Amino acid sequence: MLILVAPLNWGLGHASRCIPLIQRFLDEGNEVIIGGDGESLLLLRKHFPQLRVLPLAPLQLQYSKGKSQVGAMLRSMPKLIKSAIQDHYILKNCLRTTHIDKIVSDNRFGLYHAGVHCVYITHQVHIRLPKGWRWAEKIADALHARVYNRYNELWIPDRKDEAQSLGGALSHPAPGTIETHYIGPLSRFERPLKEAKTDWKADVAAVLSGLEPQRSMIEKEIIARYKGKEEEVVIVQGKAGAPKTRIRHGNITLVPHLGDEELAGLLKGARTIIARSGYSTIMDLDTLGLLEKSELVPTPGQPEQEYLLTFLKQTKQKTL
Repeated sequence: MLILVAPLNWGLGHASRCIPLIQRFLDEGNEVIIGGDGESLLLLRKHFPQLRVLPLAPLQLQYSKGKSQVGAMLRSMPKLIKSAIQDHYILKNCLRTTHIDKIVSDNRFGLYHAGVHCVYITHQVHIRLPKGWRWAEKIADALHARVYNRYNELWIPDRKDEAQSLGGALSHPAPGTIETHYIGPLSRFERPLKEAKTDWKADVAAVLSGLEPQRSMIEKEIIARYKGKEEEVVIVQGKAGAPKTRIRHGNITLVPHLGDEELAGLLKGARTIIARSGYSTIMDLDTLGLLEKSELVPTPGQPEQEYLLTFLKQTKQKTL
């Protein structure tokens, strides 16, 4: 079976959670084409350099510098729609010459086709909007449903039992309009990496991701917080396309990106982990059993991440 797997290029989270899926497909004897653009595609290519690639429509989004992302999200909608339309036509052109048996789209809206079994992945079946916009959440859910109902199946990377879930009300209850499967949390660390060793030594490990300029802003905040302190700090910047370098400023070391084993070893050895409260990051930390020592920081004005942090504090780890 030939399977196309394509994540949305919105930070590295969508791509990182596709890594275990791609590996499962390969272990089952399938062929895989990886589709995408930007940093997320670079991340997948680093993990699977032997696989064929389908370049998809480029999507360059940005957050605002302030505490509200409403304006940034409204400005992003035309870009998302344009990208989805372009993806759809790229897919149609590809299918003229290549027989694909299954398409697995992680939040890419336009990767569906009547002649192919199509799967849509999302953890956010129920959209969270900022205060003042909560009245529009049902409208947002309905618009999202119009997207995923074009697909044959909906896969939710969470546990079916809401009491044991990581996404809470974002992923529960399941919609009744499409065949839905809770496939469990997805993490690139679910393979035998839990005892991973590394040369990295750090009291504080910061793992950054997400859109600019908020990614750079939290990096600067962490540097200012720990500069000249006793703690040894390693900041993994979340730049998959950058050369592998180490830049050291006193007690703080900056690295663009680490492989899975190095990163797992760094995180397991650190006393404190600082990261955004994005869903893919939460799945990774949960898989490694490291949520208790993690300091999760929502992106300002990102209600999904704010909700996830609140949900974890209430139901999972009281120390978060």
